[in-house]
Amino acid sequence: MVEMTSAPVTTAVRSNARRRLARLMKNRWLYLMAIPGMLYFIIFRYVPMWGLLIAFQDYQPSLGMLHSNWVGFKHFERFFFDASFAMLFKNTLILAVYNLVFFFPLPIVLALLLNEVRKEVFKRTIQTIVYIPHFVSWVVVVGISYIFFTTEGGIVNDMLASAGFPKIEFLISSEWFRTMIVSQVIWKETGWGTIIFLAALAGVDPQLYEAARIDGAGRFRQLWHITLPAIRSVIVILFILRLGSFLDTGFEQVFLMLNSMNRDVGEVFDTYVYNVGIQQGQFSYSTAVGLFKSLIGLVLVVGANRMAKKFGESGLY
Repeated sequence: MVEMTSAPVTTAVRSNARRRLARLMKNRWLYLMAIPGMLYFIIFRYVPMWGLLIAFQDYQPSLGMLHSNWVGFKHFERFFFDASFAMLFKNTLILAVYNLVFFFPLPIVLALLLNEVRKEVFKRTIQTIVYIPHFVSWVVVVGISYIFFTTEGGIVNDMLASAGFPKIEFLISSEWFRTMIVSQVIWKETGWGTIIFLAALAGVDPQLYEAARIDGAGRFRQLWHITLPAIRSVIVILFILRLGSFLDTGFEQVFLMLNSMNRDVGEVFDTYVYNVGIQQGQFSYSTAVGLFKSLIGLVLVVGANRMAKKFGESGLY
């Protein structure tokens, strides 16, 4: 009886193995193209995770991770009770909310506007123009900002002065710092962010629009009842992914815009980690700060994913 039962099981296992091998050979070129991406994430995303252990140690480079003393949550307690914690958390949170509220919807709006353009040449020209800023480094973006907004020969301030208005200290004013940061992000990344939404819009069945026009629906009603529902799942997924990097305010951009006059509103987790970790050599403490920020992103992603599923969306997983 045992032999009769095991024979069909063995045959089924072999059949499944053959099907998997056939599927692998059929899609071998897709798997081959996926190898560089997999290697990137393994080398630069997963392997460095072992370095998070030093957040729970008094790490000494001479001793290494295996022989440094374990201190538990000492560095986290130090960070939470530090006088600068409230300022850092507030500054990071405000910038993150500004980016989410003012920047995230703009690629969607721009993609919807581009989708309504009927002349293909005009549409492609606009796309090319709005994509270009993405390839400009933050150093150049900040340099352009200095050229436009400095009080000494800046184009904007010169125009204000010629119109009889007082010059504004855009670059060193605490009041204008967050506006400058968000404006730079909008100028640089809005066009690039439309790519995914335009791809999603390209997949909408044209027959839906034809049926809507026959029923007397105008452009706005087609947009509201056909276009937006068609890309709703894409918007939700990108929103969840955005929450994963919610507190990533962009180290390079903020660091280049920081100065002694706006540090009270511009110092964020990313710049703080650089100052205490790289400049002061407090590797364990700075790793604890970075881990805290990452855990907040993880909690936001999990929470947003559950909320999306409750409202009937597929979510990330």
